[in-house]
Amino acid sequence: MQQILTAMATEGMVLAKKIETPEGRVLCGKGTVLSDTVLARLRSMDIQHITVEGHPVPVEGEKSLEEELAELDRRFSLVTDVAPLMYLKKRLRARLIAARRS
Repeated sequence: MQQILTAMATEGMVLAKKIETPEGRVLCGKGTVLSDTVLARLRSMDIQHITVEGHPVPVEGEKSLEEELAELDRRFSLVTDVAPLMYLKKRLRARLIAARRS
């Protein structure tokens, strides 16, 4: 999942978290597919940020999943036979992948 500015949202994106007013009233539920009408309403209500599924908006300077995995491999390249460190590498790899899917 990725938090983005509402101004960057486009039709077809799917909400990963519900959108609430400061008073706690739910405007859109998790799983809502954004339409131009919904986006216009959110912008008119001055909703600045939303959280969408996946990672649809590239952020300048942010590494791709492939770059992050390559960096992880590079950092652990000298450690090939230490079981706790190899377990840690495996867990970090799984966490990086899961973070991009959600």
